[in-house]
Amino acid sequence: MKTNFLKLSFLALVLFTASCSSDDNDNTIPAVETIKVSNLNAPQTGGQGQPVGGEFTKFSFSENKVVTTDKWDVAFRGTTIIVNGGAKVGINDEPERTGSGAISIVSNTFASVTTFPAATTFAQDGAAVYAIPTGSGNGWYTYDSTTHIISPIAGKVFVVKTHDGKYAKFEILSYYKDAPAVPTGTSLSPFYTFNFAYQANSTTTF
Repeated sequence: MKTNFLKLSFLALVLFTASCSSDDNDNTIPAVETIKVSNLNAPQTGGQGQPVGGEFTKFSFSENKVVTTDKWDVAFRGTTIIVNGGAKVGINDEPERTGSGAISIVSNTFASVTTFPAATTFAQDGAAVYAIPTGSGNGWYTYDSTTHIISPIAGKVFVVKTHDGKYAKFEILSYYKDAPAVPTGTSLSPFYTFNFAYQANSTTTF
């Protein structure tokens, strides 16, 4: 009886030790999830020769939602996208930059961007300068003057240093409601659809 008790005690000790060892060595970083955001509405006022205005739609990657606080990462209004870092550009109804955000633009597929770009490639908004340039062909889209359709540029991935020093990446899929494969003149805009991945851990990879 005593021998059986000792054997059972020894077996329990071995299993406990193995379990602790497994836990101690389990440093696997969880895989970063790709999330799709659909129909983020970013309206503006004015345009067509009139002063552009209206509140920016502010988005938080860590919260995966539109926010109204200062804890935003990027913000959208019409075709303009700003980052929560740097200084005001000087446009109407522009939110204060209260974070340390910056953006690096990478020409690649979304899935292929697995490491953070060099720190020197990141830019912030500043006086008359956007981290994501505005205008057709300069930043994230092209504009067809015949059809008046705005199309995201394929292979443009935006790596974002968030307002609090974490990292995310996103690619814009559509500027129109419900992301039609072939937008037409009756397609509703601006309704952004984009993919993003957020890295919450202290690592330099997605």
